[in-house]
Amino acid sequence: MPPVPSPFDGLGEVAPGKLEENIEQLARHDLRGFVILGSNGEYVYLDEEEKVALFKAARRAIPKDKLFIAGTGTESTRAALRLTKIAAEVGADVAIVITPAYYKPAMTADALLRHFITLAEASPIPLILYNMPAYTGLDLTTETILRLAEHPNIIGLKESSGNLVKISEITRSVSEKELDFAVLAGSASFLQPALMMGASGGVLASVNVAPDHCIAIYKACQQGKVEESRKLQQAILPLNGAVTTRYGVAGLKFMMDKLGLYGGPVRPPLLPLNPTDQELLLKLA
Repeated sequence: MPPVPSPFDGLGEVAPGKLEENIEQLARHDLRGFVILGSNGEYVYLDEEEKVALFKAARRAIPKDKLFIAGTGTESTRAALRLTKIAAEVGADVAIVITPAYYKPAMTADALLRHFITLAEASPIPLILYNMPAYTGLDLTTETILRLAEHPNIIGLKESSGNLVKISEITRSVSEKELDFAVLAGSASFLQPALMMGASGGVLASVNVAPDHCIAIYKACQQGKVEESRKLQQAILPLNGAVTTRYGVAGLKFMMDKLGLYGGPVRPPLLPLNPTDQELLLKLA
């Protein structure tokens, strides 16, 4: 599933129509669904009204046979629950919720357990946990994740740490306990090994610009074609690195523009790619 970037027009306003166009193009590929307002959606720079406008646009565009996963994480439990309920009213199938992180020392296991369980108890749609330590500075522990996985309304985890031992421990434990809980790789940089360790799929920035390649990795793993999946995994690394850690959202949007989708500008304080970086990115891709 792609975490679809949030499109902005030349004046910096959200462009819901462009989001619809991008989803319609991407939906031609064999994707399981779409994540709206993940990290690549620049969700931290959007106000609630803008978020709701993009949720509504996404619901109009996402085919009914594909999942609509709405990013509803905020710093407070109250605000996250409010946005989750709004997303459900709009028609989202699932909410994906990132860890609150501003008061890091106070975000103990107990605080995070209460946050997510409170949301799960009151949410009208299922939740996916979103662990993104590179951005939040917090890393949900295996123990905390496994405790949350026991809640019937918490159905999965997007794990972006790249910790394959952790992924393996979680998938083994949920399998032994027969829990209905999916682990999703958070980057194409470790999609193949995560699938080999029991992950169910991935929410990957690279799906926006190389959907068929990412799908091929998944299918090769499902079919037990280990060598083929390994070669496909190695081949995606330069592009994935360019549109994630190296150039980030600006790089991803630039590549989308080059591939016939709408990338458009990033929202300040993020900076667009300079001409030199644009040339380097095209070479890497």
